[in-house]
Amino acid sequence: MNARLDPALRHTNEPPSCAFVLMAKAPRAGMVKTRLQPLLSSEEAAAISRCFIRDMAENVAELFGDRRNLGVVAFAPAGEESAFAGLLPAEFYLLPQRGRDLGERLLHVAEDVFAAGIGMVCLLNSDSPTLPCAFLRDAAALLRATGDRVVFGEAEDGGYYLVGLKKLHRHLFHDIEWSTERVLAQSIERAREIGLEVARLPAWYDVDDAASLLRLHREIVDVAQAPGSGTAGYAAPHSARLLRSLAIHNRNLTPLPAGDSAEIGAT
Repeated sequence: MNARLDPALRHTNEPPSCAFVLMAKAPRAGMVKTRLQPLLSSEEAAAISRCFIRDMAENVAELFGDRRNLGVVAFAPAGEESAFAGLLPAEFYLLPQRGRDLGERLLHVAEDVFAAGIGMVCLLNSDSPTLPCAFLRDAAALLRATGDRVVFGEAEDGGYYLVGLKKLHRHLFHDIEWSTERVLAQSIERAREIGLEVARLPAWYDVDDAASLLRLHREIVDVAQAPGSGTAGYAAPHSARLLRSLAIHNRNLTPLPAGDSAEIGAT
């Protein structure tokens, strides 16, 4: 079992300067990826969620060559640490989420990371298994530059896949219409209201419905059909392996031809 990150205890020795935190629900059947049904069964949806977590954690772990970086999974609901057993590199920490909505949970996770003595935090979704590692490196570099700022990684659905902070700015999470296409625009407006510089990473997509799952299939399984984006995504080997296996028995997982990619669009 991975160790817990305890906000009451500052990191020993030389504290890492940047924590990459995956915001993740416990990958239990019926609790995650419900919008992938009926394309997938509840058990298959939970399995794909586990693969996403494994791939994203291993992607983050590629940054550990720089000892200033740290990996954390902030999980919900409380008490579900066991759901992540065997999914994470040994260096990762676990941290329970707290709060009534996404805004409160993001705020409190950032608060706990800073309380543990870590100077910067990048909060990530756990639904973008092909997110390029270069985007994560760029986020850390932007935060380490002189001056205060917030870093947003734009999600194609109007939200964000990453928010990076070097100070706790509560106003960034205030009065946001979560789970809508207005999340990023409203978050940028909150930053402007407090005079906080905004830096932006390239757009990427998350996988939370049938269309985006088929898009993922094209990207990591049917590579020849994947539309060129100009940026190479992470290979997501665990997700690719599971999708190949599921497609053997599930014809609905056959992706649309690349020419129909506009119909799939953003999630």
